[in-house]
Amino acid sequence: MSRRKKMALGLSAAALAVGAGIGVAGVASATTTPTPAPSASSSASADAGTGTGAGHDGMGRHGGRGGERGGVQASALAQKLGVDEAKVTDALKAFREANKPSGPPAEGEKPDMAAREAALAKSLAATLGIDEAKVTAALDELRTAAQADRAAALKTRLDQAVTDGKLTQAEADAVTKAVQNGVIGGGH
Repeated sequence: MSRRKKMALGLSAAALAVGAGIGVAGVASATTTPTPAPSASSSASADAGTGTGAGHDGMGRHGGRGGERGGVQASALAQKLGVDEAKVTDALKAFREANKPSGPPAEGEKPDMAAREAALAKSLAATLGIDEAKVTAALDELRTAAQADRAAALKTRLDQAVTDGKLTQAEADAVTKAVQNGVIGGGH
């Protein structure tokens, strides 16, 4: 065997040994994360848009965590309005179909969420035969409650990060302020 082949073979074996060592060390040091049990609020937000997990058509979902972003939870809205959940689900589905955007917004533009929510309230009121002010109030209450839940969850995560030494309290406070001011996370 030539000297060049021996050198290449030796380097290949060394690289393989180092790679295997890193892989074994990585697996050995990896901790298993238990699967969290869903809470009542996380289960509810996962079903946003239809209010039920079965037969979900994906409308109102934008992926990622929460699944409720921009969506209205039919079961909670039905309860607030004193209406059958199926009727609210159908009304929400009809509204979404009728108001589906033709394409993405132009660069730098954001959809007018206040106008969309007003149109939603008007549509639901007409479809369900309920006063528009009552629908608007129910939507406002649900939005406020969802924002409070997100703020509490963020605070819990940030407090844990501070406790774990991943963030300083000043960094956690800065994240909270950025979310509250809508700089990150859309926390209006």
